[in-house]
Amino acid sequence: MKILLAEDDFASRKFMSNYLEKYGDCDITVDGEEAVDAFLMALEDGEPYDLICLDVMMPVLDGYQALKAIRDIEKERGIQANKGVKIIMTTALNEERNVKKAFEMGCTVYSGKPIDLKKFELILKKLELID
Repeated sequence: MKILLAEDDFASRKFMSNYLEKYGDCDITVDGEEAVDAFLMALEDGEPYDLICLDVMMPVLDGYQALKAIRDIEKERGIQANKGVKIIMTTALNEERNVKKAFEMGCTVYSGKPIDLKKFELILKKLELID
């Protein structure tokens, strides 16, 4: 599995990258703009990501802006919504309006922080990204 982790907090980035690396190649970006650039480069190289973990609170472009940009790129390229990259939004912002906004913008899963690794693994299985 090819994974992109977009996380600006060093401790969270280290924790998640260590966890995700056991499931595949994990590229890391520190803001939303880098995440969109990495997504686009992977598409253009013919090696798209299977999973993107996007933190909501990031500099330059936040997670919502990055999510919208990624879904817009997929739409422009004719990638059907159900065939696009799986995107898990990760955040401590668990108010209903934030969760609703993320799903309206096209996220696949919304996961609150701190990340519960057992629940996260179940999510990956449900998305059929791991066995």
